Amino acid sequence: MTLTAQPALTGARRLRVLIALGALSAFGPLSMDLYLPVLPELGRALRTTDALAQLTMSMCMVGLAFGQLLAGPLSDRVGRRRPLIVGVATYAVTSLLCALAPDIWSLIGLRLVQGAAGAAGLVIARAMVRDMFDGDAAARVFSLLMLVSGLAPVVAPLAGGQLARFTDWRGMFVALAVIGLLLFLAALSLPETLAPGARHTGGLRVTGRQFAVLVRDRGFVGYALVLAFAGCSLFIYITLSPFVLQEGYELTAQAFSAIFAVNSVGIMLGGNLNRVLVGRYGARRMLGTGLVIGLTGALTALAGVLAGWGLPGLLPGLFVAVSSIGLVSPNANALAMSPHGERAGTASALLGVMQFIVGAAVPPLLSIGGASAPSMTLAVAAASATALVLLITMTRVRPGRT
Repeated sequence: MTLTAQPALTGARRLRVLIALGALSAFGPLSMDLYLPVLPELGRALRTTDALAQLTMSMCMVGLAFGQLLAGPLSDRVGRRRPLIVGVATYAVTSLLCALAPDIWSLIGLRLVQGAAGAAGLVIARAMVRDMFDGDAAARVFSLLMLVSGLAPVVAPLAGGQLARFTDWRGMFVALAVIGLLLFLAALSLPETLAPGARHTGGLRVTGRQFAVLVRDRGFVGYALVLAFAGCSLFIYITLSPFVLQEGYELTAQAFSAIFAVNSVGIMLGGNLNRVLVGRYGARRMLGTGLVIGLTGALTALAGVLAGWGLPGLLPGLFVAVSSIGLVSPNANALAMSPHGERAGTASALLGVMQFIVGAAVPPLLSIGGASAPSMTLAVAAASATALVLLITMTRVRPGRT
């Protein structure tokens, strides 16, 4: 893998940078997965409905989406480090305020701000990778980042399940504030990857032109939609599984956390497999393979649920469906951003906002009639099938790529 931008990073320093970028890429899983085991308890404590409790998840996703629209283009103009550091610091402070929320509506509003602040880590980490790497090399690096950021959905629910023994949902947000402080220190250690000469000048008009270039690129829009609907299948699982597994199948918070962690390990394994194979088979072929695997797993889980086979019928297919994200995400990101290195922050923002808008919209709608295993698995299968159809119909192999 060859670096394509300054500063040149070698050896141990490059490893430290990649670890820090992977940690910053974990804002989404950290913000949602840590308090998943107490999400049903949060609703009861604030005397609200399951749908409003899940809205705290969706509003965080909305914040993560629209915060990227601010942080991404801004980082194209002023460099990567300054908006990254401000965003992470704001995340830590807002997490502490979430712990003090007096009611569900205050918490929903604070979660929106928390997500918007954490978005800086997501969008700028992707842009920094594109500053330094391109093509299949970028896909390998995104896979490496997934190995690091993939620890978050493994550790977070396990830690949340254990913390639930000693504290309530407020304690979870105090823990997020501490994590935010640690990520702030990680952000301070990162170098600037966007040279002053590569930065954009001008205001909103220039930013609008950059977005226009992206939306006119059929390939970019196609890969962005593929990523959005594949991500939607994951968000459906993340949001509905606490209710399906804990209330539908009567699992404890600790048992749910263990199952969630196993599925998250599957994402890491998928990312590592992609890192090994993408150089041989190419990013597009690996992306298509991941989508087929994900759809197969979702349909298997749905069949097991409809057959009444209980957890043994649900969990294996669900593991396969969730694990496929490790193949899909790195390649979709790399293929979409590859032609747009000069506007990497803006491209990263648009990728992120599309993913989180789709992911935030669907789960609350499914919850209106009550979360159930059939509705969850059917929705995961539908989102996976949509992503595969979009890959086939909206993208094509670019010259020199497979």
